[in-house]
Amino acid sequence: MGEKNDRAVRAMREFLEAVGVDLTARGMEKTPERVAQMYQYLFSGIGKDTFSIWGETFDAGSDGIVAVRHIPFYSMCEHHLVPFFGEVSIVYLPENGRVAGFSKFARLVDILSHQPQLQERLTAQIAAAVWHDLGARGVLVTVEAQQLCMTMRGDLAHGTRTVTSECTGVFQTDSALYHQAWMILGGEKS
Repeated sequence: MGEKNDRAVRAMREFLEAVGVDLTARGMEKTPERVAQMYQYLFSGIGKDTFSIWGETFDAGSDGIVAVRHIPFYSMCEHHLVPFFGEVSIVYLPENGRVAGFSKFARLVDILSHQPQLQERLTAQIAAAVWHDLGARGVLVTVEAQQLCMTMRGDLAHGTRTVTSECTGVFQTDSALYHQAWMILGGEKS
């Protein structure tokens, strides 16, 4: 393990002992190492650039709206460091019919969700990345998620889902395109 990991392991060991966890109990001996490794993965998006993920774009031969719906994600709420998870849907209007591979959108969501986050910020960051990185004429993003901080503490609001959206470009100025984008997102979930 590198220095950063060793430091995280020591800090996790100290934290768990401080809250009363017996790390000598059966099965707990390696918990600080496992938790440090897990958080390194959960926060693996910190500092990563989104521009480089897109690779080559393609001429679709079409000027139509493109949607990638129901991209699963999980992230860690920056307020309590507990998970929130759900689905991201992205609608965009490509510039001059230039589109990106569909798997790149899942990669974008993965990078931006693998860091301490707020759902509202995650939604805005996804929209900004598609708009700026791809030069899209307009972007509409929705994120629907369950916040475990609402379920595990406080109001114990089991099953509550939060929905956020962000809209850029022509979807802000052209009401017909705006409504078309929302109609694409309004289809039945499978």
